[in-house]
Amino acid sequence: MPSLSFTLIQTQLYWEDKAANLAMLEKKIMGIPEKTEVVVLPEMFSTGFSMQPQKFAEGMDGETVLWMKRVAASKKIILTGSLMIAEGDYFFNRLLWVLPDGNLGYYDKRHRFAFAGENKAYTQGHKRLIAQVKGWKINLQVCYDLRFPVWARQHTTDVPEYDVLLYVANWPERRAHAWKSLLTARAIENQCYVIGVNRVGNDGNGIFHSGDSMVIDALGNTLYHQSIEEAVHTIILQKEPLLEIRDRFPFWKDADNFKIIPKDENE
Repeated sequence: MPSLSFTLIQTQLYWEDKAANLAMLEKKIMGIPEKTEVVVLPEMFSTGFSMQPQKFAEGMDGETVLWMKRVAASKKIILTGSLMIAEGDYFFNRLLWVLPDGNLGYYDKRHRFAFAGENKAYTQGHKRLIAQVKGWKINLQVCYDLRFPVWARQHTTDVPEYDVLLYVANWPERRAHAWKSLLTARAIENQCYVIGVNRVGNDGNGIFHSGDSMVIDALGNTLYHQSIEEAVHTIILQKEPLLEIRDRFPFWKDADNFKIIPKDENE
């Protein structure tokens, strides 16, 4: 059964400075010494968690998307992270999943952080994205989505819907306990690996982020955790232990059948 390697980049971000962030991140990505397959960047990696998309958002043919395609092709990796995207009069906090051949998928953040005004600056998404690579299925989500377990829940079918639940974030240190607890809960309840990649340092609003990027297995055991410091860490996930856990403890088969029908905020 094929393994899958992820490199988590936990880093400080230059506030609303796209050029500086892309240069810094490219250096970190190109400097990854070991072979890796998926490189994960934090939420809004090119600007920080800014509520000014009118100034900094770009189209799907913009410089940051082109940068992701170039770096993914050069390093021969899948590159993922979220950024501000503009479509007509609408702005999205959009996670991109960029393949080395230039093809990509995307997920628009469903749950916007109204406490910081994200619901006023960005349009909500309506569709989940579950990417596939080497026989693995990866459910891609963004930050505040973590607080809403129904959106992430495995749908009950003949087999689990996905193997990895991945969150990119700008999650403040003052709520780090919730971040760590909810990542663990999502792994246990969905019987999957969970990866959470967060930033570190102060943002432009003086809010401190402790990182606490984590990888958790399907029993809730922590396989990797890094707080406070910048870090570039590669971890290889194995499919066989995951399948053994699901076979030995087939709790997923007892879950409620349901269907998510996203509702537009204006309905």
